[in-house]
Amino acid sequence: MTRLIFRTILVFLAPVFATAAEKPNIILIMVDDMGWSDIGCYGSEIETPNIDRLASEGLLFTNFYNNAKCTTTRASLLTGLYPRNGGKGTNLLTENMLTLGEALKMAGYKTGLSGKWHNGSSAPHRPFDRGFDKSYGLWDGCCNFFDPSIPDPKFKGGRTRFFGEDDKRIEEFSEDFFTTDAFTDHALETIKSHVNSGQPFFHYLPYTEPHYPIHAKPEDVAKYKGKYADGWDALRKKRYQRQVEMGLIDPEVFPEPGPNPDNQSFAEGQNEDTEWENLRMEAYAAMVDNVDQNIGRLLALLDELKVADNTMILFLSDNGACAETPGGAGNTEHRPGPKEWYSHVGPNWAYAQNTPFARYKSTTREGGVATPLVVRWPAKIKPGRKTDQVGHIIDFMPTFLESAGGEYPLSYRGKPLLQPEGISLLPLLTGEKEKVERPAPLFWHWSKNRAVREGDWKLVWEARGPNAKQWRLYNLAKNRTETEDWSDRQKSKVILMERKWKAWAALTGVKY
Repeated sequence: MTRLIFRTILVFLAPVFATAAEKPNIILIMVDDMGWSDIGCYGSEIETPNIDRLASEGLLFTNFYNNAKCTTTRASLLTGLYPRNGGKGTNLLTENMLTLGEALKMAGYKTGLSGKWHNGSSAPHRPFDRGFDKSYGLWDGCCNFFDPSIPDPKFKGGRTRFFGEDDKRIEEFSEDFFTTDAFTDHALETIKSHVNSGQPFFHYLPYTEPHYPIHAKPEDVAKYKGKYADGWDALRKKRYQRQVEMGLIDPEVFPEPGPNPDNQSFAEGQNEDTEWENLRMEAYAAMVDNVDQNIGRLLALLDELKVADNTMILFLSDNGACAETPGGAGNTEHRPGPKEWYSHVGPNWAYAQNTPFARYKSTTREGGVATPLVVRWPAKIKPGRKTDQVGHIIDFMPTFLESAGGEYPLSYRGKPLLQPEGISLLPLLTGEKEKVERPAPLFWHWSKNRAVREGDWKLVWEARGPNAKQWRLYNLAKNRTETEDWSDRQKSKVILMERKWKAWAALTGVKY
């Protein structure tokens, strides 16, 4: 009788064991303020062989979206939900939401975070409180890369940013400290520990590079010395041509939209301090390069631990290139590179970084909301694929849970939960389907800018610029760079899509 009971238990447990063995490890890498064309596989001259390797050995998306802004992107990425409270503030993870850390822990995963959180620095809003077994990094926006204990300059508010590990604050840093390297060090140690546990792991690795302040190591900057002397107009033209030659874009669908309203030609807009002007882009390129070097360290560890085959790795950016100029547009006192200064690239270089799109971070044009996304998972994803499937960061939660064999609960810790608003892209990743239907439109709002995408149609309202404060309608299948307005020819569609956007705004607390 005892043997029969034991055999029965084994029969019931066997499928569970098989499922656990097949659960993929998941590593989600996100960079900060990087433009659509800033990595090699999207047309850049910047050396990114490791990110390019992820693309060549996996799947590259041409139609993936974020929320155009740091805090709102991070909240949606972690929850599979659009931000509530209109996206205001940093404590956007409320008790009626579940994070990826919490959801995957319930699916049997070890969880870790190394990098920028920006969703709260005190209990109960820290990663330590929201499902991450191990956490280390910046709980704030962005800091000095060489020494996070150095406060921001007065023109940026003078704050010292909150750096932490689990439930403790860190206020002292070594002489050779650099945030990207430190984030990777922590990620490697955490992943080793989690692999040794025998459980699958989820690791969230949100780097702060290449967000300002433009800080970079001298040896990385030296690689790009003189490469940007021809200026941003020439750089954008070269990247656009490279994208066409790669087959990444079709010039009929991606016509060049031309400069943004705040752009100048290089001849008109370059600073008379040409060394400073060139250094802005040289040091920025060095920052992207440094991220890639660290991703190379990560890939080497996965190979060493023999877990690469069943590890899903994703790489994306939190928003488009950044045109902000804290401290002033021509503040040449602040030299790009060294830790003593606080510099930025400004709108003209950001224009080139966002090739082939218009606008930048914080806007709802494609230059604000479109992100590169590459996904490698050797056990399931055939190499060298490219897709124009429309995807959004709210899709990560359902995709990861389906991959992990997990379920999203109706309640957590006695509180009812908002249910995920994205779709699972797993059938697309594995090749089971070429397209996954999206039953609801995608929505955006930030700083009075609005947009809704339904199928191929995108309706956009810009708060500033030559066509401000009016709805403009674009057919992205025919005109991805938003150069042809259809609003006068499709008035009923504009009215219907506007109504849907307003209903979403009411649901999520957007004031407009």
